[in-house]
Amino acid sequence: MRVFVVAGEPSGDRLGGALMEGLRTLEPKVQFDGVGGPLMQAQGLDSRFPMSELSVMGLVEVLPKFFHLKRRIAETAQAVLDTKPDVLITIDSPDFSLRVAKLVKAQSNIRTVHYVAPSVWAWRPGRADKMAKVIDHVLALLPFEPPYMERAGMECDFVGHPVASEPVATNDEIAAFRNAYDLANSPLVLALPGSRRGEVDRLAPVFGQALALYLQDRPDTRVVVPAVAHMVDTVQTHIQNWPGNPVVVDPRDIPSDKAVSQKRAAFAAADLALAASGTVSLELAAQATPMVIAYRLSWLTQKMAERMVKLDTVTLVNLVSETRTVPECLLDECQPEKIASALSGVANAPEAQKHAMDLTMDRLGRGGEAPGLRAAHAVLERMR
Repeated sequence: MRVFVVAGEPSGDRLGGALMEGLRTLEPKVQFDGVGGPLMQAQGLDSRFPMSELSVMGLVEVLPKFFHLKRRIAETAQAVLDTKPDVLITIDSPDFSLRVAKLVKAQSNIRTVHYVAPSVWAWRPGRADKMAKVIDHVLALLPFEPPYMERAGMECDFVGHPVASEPVATNDEIAAFRNAYDLANSPLVLALPGSRRGEVDRLAPVFGQALALYLQDRPDTRVVVPAVAHMVDTVQTHIQNWPGNPVVVDPRDIPSDKAVSQKRAAFAAADLALAASGTVSLELAAQATPMVIAYRLSWLTQKMAERMVKLDTVTLVNLVSETRTVPECLLDECQPEKIASALSGVANAPEAQKHAMDLTMDRLGRGGEAPGLRAAHAVLERMR
């Protein structure tokens, strides 16, 4: 069995790695081709080009790289057509992935699977109908998504989210992490300004100012900044003047499994987190780390989002648990004073989020079959 798989950012690499592991378990002779990051490469993928080239978000951010991305889309689609795999699996990054699938479908009957349903329940519901023209099967991360996809004419299976099957860091792992970064028993606050250059450049200055305000009455608190490999240098530049004697958790030059374990320990060790909007809220919930979510977009992208977004929350923990316990400082509300106030509120009552985090993990499949294996089953069963 030959599988061509494409991921465009770290969260997609994580999903892809788990799916590939599941496929290898069920079909030991499976062969992989495509584009992915270190976790997918650890499962046997020789990426055709660096996945980091695709980690771009927002209209304004994409424009300078438009022609390069367009070439990569054509190049990737042609590679699929040339190699004729049994299935093309695209993972998230819809602006790239669905354009590849469109070119492939225009010239072949290769089966297409897209992993991560678009958030049509939040904005632009017409995307599902457009997607149905090029995608045969969707693997959904959230339990309420299949009806939206099936209504548009696609097959869809809820396969859970990989964070729900991840272990909680042990006390020994937490102690080893603290020792490795000379953190002793200091209170810890995580800062997670994103995994893309554009969002880190936008959010890191605001995060630094917010933390300065929050730490005024907490001089013993240390700041920990877990970073994805391709953003370490950028993050280190931004935090030079941050308070809290910050340390960067650098995943470079260590095995991918150790990097994941170290990040998990960092999350579990923290008393509180300030994070960009995205999958990271689920990672924090998996380790029971209370959080505040803050996010802003470029001016033009923000104006577009204000017109199209239909929800009163964008945080996945809030959405899956059907609560609103995770504070959000979004768009124009993403200001240092408001973020610092939200951090103080959560720090004073961290248990308020516990039920929502537990409920989220249960609804995403905690205790059941690993989502990567569940996704692999879904791919194979639908093909048969």
